[in-house]
Amino acid sequence: MVEEQAAELTRWTIHGERVVDDTRRARLSIAEVELPDGVRFEQYVIRAPRSAMVAVLDDQERLRLMRRHRFVFDRWVWELPGGYVDGEEQPAACAVREVEEETGWRPQGVEPLLSFQPWVGTADAENLLFLARQAEHIGTPVDVNEAEQVAWIPLEEAYRLVAQGEIVGAGTVIAVLELVARKARGEL
Repeated sequence: MVEEQAAELTRWTIHGERVVDDTRRARLSIAEVELPDGVRFEQYVIRAPRSAMVAVLDDQERLRLMRRHRFVFDRWVWELPGGYVDGEEQPAACAVREVEEETGWRPQGVEPLLSFQPWVGTADAENLLFLARQAEHIGTPVDVNEAEQVAWIPLEEAYRLVAQGEIVGAGTVIAVLELVARKARGEL
């Protein structure tokens, strides 16, 4: 009870939110916010659909990664396959679909790994991360616009790519760090 009362003392109050732009991939709005001390200000808020991605790990502890160009910050980076969950689609089904489309591999035995919000101060963009311990090659990637290269990257190398700034996407960074931690604990 005391903890709940203390938490209420630090809750921010939203007095309103007006939409600036609303598309299939994101809604941008401006919220009128009041801090517990009475200070009021406007804050941009981004609301995006849930995303799902899969860390496909083979029996040699290699990750299936894609090298692609991200125009927003104009860099080539390595990433896990993934994408937005469509409508009523189940997140695990979305994750499998994205791996197939983007890499030409069908993950099997997909299980939840974790979920996260990559930008909690400004965005509601839940990311659901899955793990698959095997995959079957089903052909050429369907979506030719996604990746310049698709490769099996040893987990240790992926860890180095994070340290070198060649893996920068939150989902991929989190997956690599989580898998390295699980390996260190003997859980992989």
